[in-house]
Amino acid sequence: MKTSIVKKKTDISHKPIGQFEETRFEKIHNVIFSDSNEASIRVAEEIAELIRKKQNQNRTCVLGLATGSSPIRVYEELVRMHNEEGLSFQNVVTFNLDEYLPMEKSNIQSYHYFMHEHLFNHIDIDPENVHIPDGTVSPDETVAYCIDYEKKIKDFGGLDFQLLGIGRTGHIGFNEPGNPFESRTHVVKLHRETREVNARFFDSLEEVPEYSMTMGIKTIMRSKRILLLATGEKKCEAIRKTLYGPITPDFPASVLQLHPDCRILVDKAAGQLLEMNSGTMAV
Repeated sequence: MKTSIVKKKTDISHKPIGQFEETRFEKIHNVIFSDSNEASIRVAEEIAELIRKKQNQNRTCVLGLATGSSPIRVYEELVRMHNEEGLSFQNVVTFNLDEYLPMEKSNIQSYHYFMHEHLFNHIDIDPENVHIPDGTVSPDETVAYCIDYEKKIKDFGGLDFQLLGIGRTGHIGFNEPGNPFESRTHVVKLHRETREVNARFFDSLEEVPEYSMTMGIKTIMRSKRILLLATGEKKCEAIRKTLYGPITPDFPASVLQLHPDCRILVDKAAGQLLEMNSGTMAV
């Protein structure tokens, strides 16, 4: 008889830090995965669990979503669960972190296009429940638009879950170095390094917009639960600073050390600079 081996799922639930000798250097609970695919699947499973829990309670599930290369596999898995396991998104409301400014929704480099291409076009979410900053807002209307975006989040009771990536400058959303921790949704001038990194998606650096609209750091920090996913060697230094560095607006992601329910999931490449005796889990 053939024996089936069932691999135990990695526990990514939030755990207290600094309580024991093996975690005394930790500032944020973190898990290192052997590969990025497993990390992405576990993120998708946690999101699905939250959606189903809210459905059983007849409540809305409010998700903060990110773009970029790291969450693509997460969205693929959520689409798979919708198609193969019947995961419904009818009780889900989403708010995306950011959008280039100016940027037409139909532009293939827009985050509006990205989210519909990778997720929204393939699930049963109500289009009225999808919120992505509008890159076509005129300069004289941006302040009012940002205030309204914040109000919508508040009216839905805040974010139940925020998915984050991280930039090499430590930006979360498009909150670049120097953005105050008290910031709400606002317009920001993009750091040159951020534009250079993102230029690979455009024909040239000159085509990368110089500005974006982004949720503020305070908006992100008010999320009930935060999960940051980072993959690849180019993110390893940013992850190290997030976990071990001082809390400073000069490195925006460092503020996550202050959140009561934040976790960081990385693959081995992104986690290669972490101190393995700090309590970091390698799986």
